[in-house]
Amino acid sequence: MKRLLRILSLVTGLAILIYWATPSQFTESSIEKIKNRGYLLWGSDAEGGAPYVFPAPEEPSKLIGFEVDLAEAIARELGVKARQSQNAWDSLIPALERGDFDIAMNGLEITPQREKEILFSIPYYIYTEQLVVKKDEAVINDTTQLKGKKVGTLSGAVAQDILENLGGVDIKIYSGQAEPYEDLALGRLDAVLLDLPIAAYYGKPNPKLKYAGPPVGEGFYGIALRKEDGELKKEVDRILLKLLQTGELKQIYEKWDLWNETQEKLFLNLNKSISYTSIEESRKAPVYTFFPMLLKGAGLTIFISFVSMALAITLGLSLTIIRLYGKPPLSSLSTAYIELYRGTPLLIQLYILYYGLPNIGISLSPLVAAFLGLGMNYAAYEAEIYRAGIMSVPKGQMEAALSLGMTQNLALRRVILPQALRVATPGITNDFIALFKDSSLVSVIAMVELTKTYNILAASTLRFFELGLIVAFLYFVMSYPLSLLARRLEEKLKGSKK
Repeated sequence: MKRLLRILSLVTGLAILIYWATPSQFTESSIEKIKNRGYLLWGSDAEGGAPYVFPAPEEPSKLIGFEVDLAEAIARELGVKARQSQNAWDSLIPALERGDFDIAMNGLEITPQREKEILFSIPYYIYTEQLVVKKDEAVINDTTQLKGKKVGTLSGAVAQDILENLGGVDIKIYSGQAEPYEDLALGRLDAVLLDLPIAAYYGKPNPKLKYAGPPVGEGFYGIALRKEDGELKKEVDRILLKLLQTGELKQIYEKWDLWNETQEKLFLNLNKSISYTSIEESRKAPVYTFFPMLLKGAGLTIFISFVSMALAITLGLSLTIIRLYGKPPLSSLSTAYIELYRGTPLLIQLYILYYGLPNIGISLSPLVAAFLGLGMNYAAYEAEIYRAGIMSVPKGQMEAALSLGMTQNLALRRVILPQALRVATPGITNDFIALFKDSSLVSVIAMVELTKTYNILAASTLRFFELGLIVAFLYFVMSYPLSLLARRLEEKLKGSKK
């Protein structure tokens, strides 16, 4: 025991000695950390796409884009290399505050809400919003004609605020930049409103689409930094100013076809304060003001879950019966279906249903795609639950029923399935609860259910914790009654067995 205490004391002493002997390691500034590390770590979302940061078509492992070029220029001026850190766009700011990277740069609009949480560099790009419609559109010529129309935009973008302020617009929220333009070309949307750089890469080249009117609004992209990194902000501002004055920034934008006369205003704003478009300060709003939107999302989650589960139960039971009592090739096809759907991710299945089928002439609405995606996926798992229940019934039960003159179908309905259901009920209920949570995946096909509603609100208000607790509670309230129902059904089935 004494020997152990001596070792612990020695280790503690060495730790203290090392701490005091190398104080600079713990007190160095952000700039010193970057230089000592040898690279600038910048956060962005490569999934967002061109022209910001995206995989090179000829070399997918390499990232390209105008912000990639800008990050490399900033890193060069700091005397280090640039290294991108992948992070979902709508959580870049929380990740920055956590210290996951040194700066965040990914088309982040400078807004009053965000300035309360983080620091912004001087603007490096002035953006405008561009409305895009179908080539044959003759009614929509500008944003004033969007009331009653389905308009796509990105979650948490300033374009979303513009659409909300217009009122009466059926806003469709997307997590990616390419998807809204694809839906517009397919006729699922009436228009798309997004930043001009995005429209220039995904809307303008599409022969089925066109610009509707001139760009509207005006705002600034800035590099985001933590509140405590004031010195790093000054250094980044100095570098941006140098890049602007030497013309390198203009060269980068010309390379990506992003330079326009609007960018000339960057020179005018170098030595004066910048005014920003006024946006409702939703961060100050009482949390109960978000309840209607969250409850609406919860209602859609319940609707999708119940319809999808009904499809899963019906289709799963059919698959099991065909697999166990059908003849080849139907029994083999049933087995193949089950293995295929259990062996591939639900997310990929949803993408194929919604974005893949239009390539062969089948276009599904988001709601129908959600029903089919969840229902067909969970049918495979339900089929295995029913199979386990049926296999648990002794074979003698079927033989006895057939000897009494029952047909196989009648024996299944009256003898086998009632007993199998008793075994399968807990598994079915557990799957229903899991489906409630998996329904959040339908947000990738423009369905704004509960989780997507949370993402939208959290990204625009930065109230991730408060809203997250509310959403978690709503999911619990929705799923817990199913557990109670399962127990009651089990008790009832046990009673009927006696």
